[in-house]
Amino acid sequence: MAIGRIISGQSLSEQEESFNVSLRPKLLAECIGQGNVREKLSIAIAAAAQRREPLEHILFYGPPGLGKTTLAHVVANEMGARIRCSSGPALAKAGDVMGLLSNINTGDVLFIDEVHRLSTPVEEFIYPAMEDFKVDFTVDSGLHAKTINFPLKRFTLVGATTRAGLLSAPLRSRFGMLYHLDFYSSEELTEILARSAELLGLQCEDGTLELIAARSRGTPRVANRLLKRVRDYAQVKGSGVLSTPIVESALKMEQIDALGLDELDRAFLRALANVYDGGPAGIEAIAATLGEERDTLEDVVEPYLLQIGFLRRTKRGREITPRACDHLSLKRHRKETASAQPELFEKEQQ
Repeated sequence: MAIGRIISGQSLSEQEESFNVSLRPKLLAECIGQGNVREKLSIAIAAAAQRREPLEHILFYGPPGLGKTTLAHVVANEMGARIRCSSGPALAKAGDVMGLLSNINTGDVLFIDEVHRLSTPVEEFIYPAMEDFKVDFTVDSGLHAKTINFPLKRFTLVGATTRAGLLSAPLRSRFGMLYHLDFYSSEELTEILARSAELLGLQCEDGTLELIAARSRGTPRVANRLLKRVRDYAQVKGSGVLSTPIVESALKMEQIDALGLDELDRAFLRALANVYDGGPAGIEAIAATLGEERDTLEDVVEPYLLQIGFLRRTKRGREITPRACDHLSLKRHRKETASAQPELFEKEQQ
């Protein structure tokens, strides 16, 4: 069910990624939202440029689709540097990292996505590269093994992760700047959509972009994805112009409601309300009920439900809130209080 979710913050395909690249801002001045992060970055970049030295290592963390990769490219553009990109799962052994590091020039940016998925040997290999800009590379094996101390040029490592809690403390401590990306407001998403529509040459009636922004779950990647789907619908079913009826029909066809919830979100909340009497229920139990992976529910479904107040995380498990019950017209289950429980020894009647 989770595969190919239109409102997922994860990238769905290489084609979509190339589409998003064409809409990405190139400089900080073109970025919308994340004002606090942008201000801190602009000061750090200006200071580094004045000193004519590379930036400190940077870690961006937060839910998928909020612009971590975009900001990494913006940093490289602002510094006038070349960027080399990789991901945690792709760097399986020290030799993979060595191939990247040996081709890096002074001031270049090395971007590693999903940095929390680096293997322990690779992570330990990167430590001296981040701190002292040198690595000890072992050549051959057995009796013929020898270690070469390889000096590196000063570079900036930019890491991105959706699971900052899974980063080891030694790796996290080697990043000089850590920035958390928050969900975007509807107003910010409307600005982003207006910029995207202009780049795509789309005609939009008043109020249509606000409709899409309200259902984009605070995530620019989702907003641009919905814009693309609505554009296709308008081209086939209408005149190509985004009007309110066209937008509403397109989003209804995608089964996305007024708050941006899709069928998996609703199934999650219905299972919690109907099967587990509103909770508390363990995430493993809910995942088994829905036939989904636990990671999918924790990374993709729960963050937005928590943000809008439809879900509570407690020590005993997940609980549905009255707001979620009202939104989905679900029956509220009243919890029995301690006073309502029968006493162990009933008092004798006089």
